[in-house]
Amino acid sequence: MDPAVVGRRVRALREERGISLSTLARLAGVGKATLSGLENGTRNPTLETLWAVTAQLGVPFTALLAEPAAEPTVHGTAVTATLLEVFDDTDATYELYRMRVAPGVVQISPAHQPGVTEHITVFAGVLRAGPADAPLTAPAGGHLRWVSDVPHSYAAVGDEEVTATLLLRYPRR
Repeated sequence: MDPAVVGRRVRALREERGISLSTLARLAGVGKATLSGLENGTRNPTLETLWAVTAQLGVPFTALLAEPAAEPTVHGTAVTATLLEVFDDTDATYELYRMRVAPGVVQISPAHQPGVTEHITVFAGVLRAGPADAPLTAPAGGHLRWVSDVPHSYAAVGDEEVTATLLLRYPRR
């Protein structure tokens, strides 16, 4: 994922909405210098930062990408996610990711915009994920689903890396 392309998209989306850099930084819970660096393409943002920004802009994560078919990979504290496909439907946009969750660390992700849901199917390992105050657990072969418009977490249970798919559903406003 090219930081310069992502930065240009963030700036364009922010300006289209008439939101100042300071306001977006405050709403997304990121530093103004961090957001400025992201927009200027001088910072390589984390997955958590990008999701926080897109939530406040009211757009799916893939709105920041120049070419969604390029299978970009993003890295968070514990999660590495590779975009596989974007589906547009009449009432929602869906993003399908292949994800890995490293053991020994918990990733807290910011809330998405209202109504966004996450659906995870676990292929290997045991995953604890969901709302930060009430995470769910699924072993290999299991499935998790939650409304992700609240802070949420991801953690591998035990010493084994988790491999899974993540489907994000963004309802149209």
